[in-house]
Amino acid sequence: MKVTVVGAGAVGASCAEYIAIKNFASEVVLVDIKENFAEGKAMDLMQTASLNGFDTKIVGSTNDYSKTQGSDIAVITSGIPRKPGMTREELIGINAGIVKTVSENLIKQSPNVILIIVSNPMDTMTYLVHQTTNLPKNRIIGMGGALDSARFKYRLAEAMDCPSSDVDGMVIGGHSDKGMLPLTRLASRNSVRVSEFITDERLMEVLESTKVGGATLTGMLGTSAWYAPGAAVSSLVQSIACDQKKMYPCSVLVEGEYGLSDLCIGVPVILGKNGIEKIVELDLNDDEKAKLKESAEGVKKTNSLLDS
Repeated sequence: MKVTVVGAGAVGASCAEYIAIKNFASEVVLVDIKENFAEGKAMDLMQTASLNGFDTKIVGSTNDYSKTQGSDIAVITSGIPRKPGMTREELIGINAGIVKTVSENLIKQSPNVILIIVSNPMDTMTYLVHQTTNLPKNRIIGMGGALDSARFKYRLAEAMDCPSSDVDGMVIGGHSDKGMLPLTRLASRNSVRVSEFITDERLMEVLESTKVGGATLTGMLGTSAWYAPGAAVSSLVQSIACDQKKMYPCSVLVEGEYGLSDLCIGVPVILGKNGIEKIVELDLNDDEKAKLKESAEGVKKTNSLLDS
């Protein structure tokens, strides 16, 4: 199993590290445009192999995509990260060109590759890959919902003062501060609704803090977060590589599901060896349906900037 990660910055390097530590891939290739940067990150990570007990080979490459040949899965993290005060949407002009070029280079070397898109604005970048490549829809996946859901579960565990492993919760919709939809109604602690443990007011605080989770960290760190995004990506990669068929909310091309079409947006999917094995349609109530539709309109508005 060969995995490529394009972009050796904080998110890409964390992604490569988590994949290597989980020890399910034979090789991880890190690619970056900065001279010797990916090679240095790869060497640094390889020097942890004996300490962390993994056998995955990590290789660095300065813009040489021939080293990615035969990749089963490729992760695109490249592009400029958010700075404090920036929205994900403001990154579209620069990142669109980068993502288009990177995806073309990857597919040229690995025609059967499954792509996972991390670059922001993530839903629009995922849609762009659909529009500019000939890959089938099951092989193009946007990461956002997996990360947003992890942040949601963190906030739920914090509110209930319990371990995160006790908590189940999901965020669907667009990967943006305004567009994401934490499903508070369905969130649970060991199959018991979270409303049994915390007040509606506290649950609303959890919802709001989840929606601004990325912006909160950007303000604190001065750039986008990397540990949780890297871990989220590695979980998606592992589910595909090991055919685990786990369910994650991911940005995927919808063609009538949830009453939506012609956009990529976060909905729950089953991930296995073929990439997206199935889109799972939840039984949403009227309020959730309305909010998802509103989120979709926001995503389409951002998509329209691709043509400007």
